[in-house]
Amino acid sequence: MVPLLQKEGFPVQAVWGRTQEEAESLASELDIPFSTSKTDDVLLHPEVHLVCILTPPPHTRQIAVKALGIGKNVISEQAATLTDACKMVTAARYYPQLMSIMGNSLRFLPAFVQMKRLLGEGYCGNLQVCEARVYGGSLLSQSYGWAWEELMGGGGLHTVGSCIIDLLSHLTGRRAVRVHGMLRTFVRQGGPAGGIRSVTADDYACFQLLMNGGVVCSVTLNFNLPGTDVHEIMLVGSSGRLIARGTELYGQRASMQVEELLLSDGGEGVGPSVRGLNSMVTQLRLSFQAQEDRRSWARHPVSMAASFEDGLYVQTVVDAIKRSNRTGEWESVEVKIQDIDPNHNHRTLPN
Repeated sequence: MVPLLQKEGFPVQAVWGRTQEEAESLASELDIPFSTSKTDDVLLHPEVHLVCILTPPPHTRQIAVKALGIGKNVISEQAATLTDACKMVTAARYYPQLMSIMGNSLRFLPAFVQMKRLLGEGYCGNLQVCEARVYGGSLLSQSYGWAWEELMGGGGLHTVGSCIIDLLSHLTGRRAVRVHGMLRTFVRQGGPAGGIRSVTADDYACFQLLMNGGVVCSVTLNFNLPGTDVHEIMLVGSSGRLIARGTELYGQRASMQVEELLLSDGGEGVGPSVRGLNSMVTQLRLSFQAQEDRRSWARHPVSMAASFEDGLYVQTVVDAIKRSNRTGEWESVEVKIQDIDPNHNHRTLPN
């Protein structure tokens, strides 16, 4: 993300690393003047006005809440737990003048921007079904880390599925009311030679979302396919369908015999997340430019970004899918801001 920010004219002033050595290496590689292994040093830096949180999920909430409290604008990845997501929403509500958005760049991908517009214009008729497929290689790091542990925010459902859940809600303007899901961990040990560390994070997820208004969504995530790169979202309605494959958009009305290419990727050869991130950073520049106070920002350029409230909804859906995986039943989705049990993921629910 740093090269994209620098390309758009953002002066990146500070970088955090897990160790001082890692931080200094990143700073040298990316030409950043200040580096540290202490998050407070970044947050309190007088030249830092926008904090981009790309840390392991267990650290996300603490940094986001503290950054807002200091008066910094924040772009954050998904929190590790529902309790963390609630605390982030509370902080965002307390400081409404500050930017507090989620980093799901898929919302900014031109193919999805056009898909949302065409859906609103009636290309598909009455929306009925959404289907999503994401296939790829392992998400595990070479050495043991948070990506191996489900409770630390690892796994395909949390890291990739959360972005798809948010995207489907953004595209359709609807939210899930009930969910059903199945999660599996097929690679149970990690490391170059199998190792002795066990893996609890899912590498396969299949779930269904029943949205308000009766729209049905089906999502399959499979990260046991090295050399494969499939990212497809399809919206099907009463009079047509829209399909985003990678960064390209296709459509087919009921009266047509073949699909039509509605948007090419321009030959950039990058994946949906990177292409979307590029567009997102461009909109960030438009949001901050021409502001006299470097902390101020215009809301319109980033109006399509996911809010912390959206992040809470996504985390609620993710947790409901995990419950469904344990119970084998359809589970209701109820977004709450208070009375969240911090041990809700560990309880054995009655049948």
